[in-house]
Amino acid sequence: MRIDVVSLFPEFIAQCAGFGVVGRAQERALLSLHGWNPRDYAEGGYRRVDDRPFGGGPGMVMMIEPLQACLAATRAADPVVGPVIYLTPQGTPLTQAKVRQLAALPRLILLCGRYEGVDERLVAAEVDEEISIGDYVLSGGELGAAVVIDAVARLQEGALNDAESAIQDSFESDGLLDCPHYTHPASHALGEVPAVLRSGDHAAIARWRRQQALGRTWLRRPDLLDEASLSKADRALLEAFRRDSLPPSGEGGA
Repeated sequence: MRIDVVSLFPEFIAQCAGFGVVGRAQERALLSLHGWNPRDYAEGGYRRVDDRPFGGGPGMVMMIEPLQACLAATRAADPVVGPVIYLTPQGTPLTQAKVRQLAALPRLILLCGRYEGVDERLVAAEVDEEISIGDYVLSGGELGAAVVIDAVARLQEGALNDAESAIQDSFESDGLLDCPHYTHPASHALGEVPAVLRSGDHAAIARWRRQQALGRTWLRRPDLLDEASLSKADRALLEAFRRDSLPPSGEGGA
């Protein structure tokens, strides 16, 4: 997969993507990452890429010409066509389902805004999709691009040492959160590893993990349960979890 990032700080993206799973994906030639700086396509001695907004107000807006020229060069660098995605708080929220869609594409072009954003005419003419990583404002789109790159790269076949890791992640199992995980030692001052995980009974372990995923989603993200397709067995596991989570009769009242 090829990902091109249009940013005033392409070095930042390269550094973020040089470690862990993303770095390994590049080493294994599963991911090809390229940075493009629109300042390189700006005219004049100052290489200006921004100007004041019409109508007044604070801040600056990224100009059409440098971005348009930079995007043209980006597209021309490879015959494979990929969508231009603008990272902005006004975009569609990034979900694991969207990540899977993006990961299946051969190429992405990520556009990182700065200042007050990008001239709306450029967005309308050149951008295929707008994506947000959350309901908050950052200094620029670079962190959003880094998030997209990480999420997409780890789904490339061969990027993870164990492919099951991605399958068991939060949001991958019917959109539920992941179950709790434990490692050695089994006994510690902070607590004990649940006995079922040490039992060797793989069917019981699978049931426990499924129940914990259902229960954790109910406790932390009940909205996700409304969208999940729960089987009869799932509902029974969740009901048992709810019963076990209630305080004993006579406790907890004022």
